[in-house]
Amino acid sequence: MLDIKRIRDATDEVRERLAAKGAESLLDPLLELDRERRRLLTEVEQLKNQRNVVSKEIGARKKAGEDIASVSAEMRQLGDRIAEADQTVRGLEERFNDHLLRMPNLPHASTPIGVDATGNRVVRTHGEPRAFSFTPKPHWEVGQRLGLFDFERGAKIAGAGFPLFTGAGARLERALIQFMLDLHTTRHGYREVSPPVLVNAASMTGTGQLPKMKDDMYYIGADELYLAPTAEVPVTNIYRDEIMPSPLPVYLTAYTPCFRREAGAAGRETRGLIRVHQFDKVELVKFVEPATSYDELESLVQNAEAVLQALDLPYRVLQLCSGDLSFAAAKCYDIELWAPGHDGWLEVSSCSNFEDFQARRANIRYRDAQGKTHFVHTLNGSGVALARLVVAILENFQQEDGSVVMPPALVSYMGGLDRLTSA
Repeated sequence: MLDIKRIRDATDEVRERLAAKGAESLLDPLLELDRERRRLLTEVEQLKNQRNVVSKEIGARKKAGEDIASVSAEMRQLGDRIAEADQTVRGLEERFNDHLLRMPNLPHASTPIGVDATGNRVVRTHGEPRAFSFTPKPHWEVGQRLGLFDFERGAKIAGAGFPLFTGAGARLERALIQFMLDLHTTRHGYREVSPPVLVNAASMTGTGQLPKMKDDMYYIGADELYLAPTAEVPVTNIYRDEIMPSPLPVYLTAYTPCFRREAGAAGRETRGLIRVHQFDKVELVKFVEPATSYDELESLVQNAEAVLQALDLPYRVLQLCSGDLSFAAAKCYDIELWAPGHDGWLEVSSCSNFEDFQARRANIRYRDAQGKTHFVHTLNGSGVALARLVVAILENFQQEDGSVVMPPALVSYMGGLDRLTSA
């Protein structure tokens, strides 16, 4: 959530940055609501002060034995006007808060300006795509031949987009989760947590999924709970409405299944594991002091990259332009893996700095050295998402005979299995 004081004091700057995100039209209605709300609050305060004056006058007249009928009538009228004004203010407050919650975060000054993904910048690449002596197959052909997943039975159980991993495919999922959690906890300093995967509306609002993206979420109406679209939601909300323990920074990592509604017609971009409704992910979340948050973003990206480097997968890092930023992000890097069977790049991680945007929504604070409270800066990144990581492993390490060689870093997690072969 944006700071309304900043919006008032630096309106032109806010307008410019909102325009870079395509959201300039939201500003003037918010400012109008804010002006009307403040005007009414001033009016109510004046009426209440007037009521206090009249109340004292009634007391003085009673003491003097004077008639109080006229001032009593005035007091009733003031009471009615105050009650009516209070109700109007409450309605305005609701509209104002709802509008403020729908305002996206402002892009950081270092974020390139652009309308859509075409404005993103490649920051660096790592590794060279493998040269094949044969035409590489897409992952769904490789995996089904090896019995790693069963899309038809998954669809029978839950519908399209809910993959069923089987045999070595299920083992590969488990191995990757364990590998990433071990890497982030032993080498990168994260503390592991295992949060609920059902979250309430306050949690979804705190991280920015609600109210704007309500239709993209899976909702359990009877219990008024949502299936978490990412571990970012429950992990960030661990400290909602709290002053964080000292010292900062605090680094947390968690594995959760994730659930999202993915739009798109059936075809190449949605086939297999590329776009699914349920997928596994290891998430990285940071709570840091504002002065360090952009250095922390760079190290967060490196933590996610370390996973791909350890697996010897070719990837590239992109800085997202303003028009491609998420609702809550001020600055974001995407990491994309090369998938030769797909013949394209696949996003496996987004690493974002939200500055104090989420902390204001979720009321997450810390104390500085002088004991004064401030909103923390929150960051998160996928470390990394598994569905597309599995795609990249199957497509990059496939062999001409149809087998798949396991990256050496995974062999011990696969119980010594160094190659996937058909039964």
